[in-house]
Amino acid sequence: MSFDLGTGPTESGRLNCSVELQEYLAVVQRGLKAITGKWKGEIMCLLAEGPKRFNELRRGIPGVTQHMLAAQLRDLEKSGLVVRHDYEQAPPRVEYELSEAGKALRTVGDALHDWAKVYTSDSSANTH
Repeated sequence: MSFDLGTGPTESGRLNCSVELQEYLAVVQRGLKAITGKWKGEIMCLLAEGPKRFNELRRGIPGVTQHMLAAQLRDLEKSGLVVRHDYEQAPPRVEYELSEAGKALRTVGDALHDWAKVYTSDSSANTH
């Protein structure tokens, strides 16, 4: 299996590393795609405190638009990181919470946090 990168480090445009590393990279990139995006980190941070209604999330994230929040929640739900609960009552009530997969990301976040504290800085790239 090779990744067609269009233009890359080799003349053929293919990533020049072992199949195992290419498969590893594909899985890592799939995971990163699920959690990266405008406001996804903020949404998941708020949901780590417990279930929230849409407007609670909107008030908790200064600058997010209703449209963007809805789109990111749908994407997180599609990725299996957030669960939407519809309560059939009047008026209608919807809550969002982290799924088990979303909660499991905490250990990944902790590891990334610890790494970033050592190897990155706010002002410039660290040369460790």
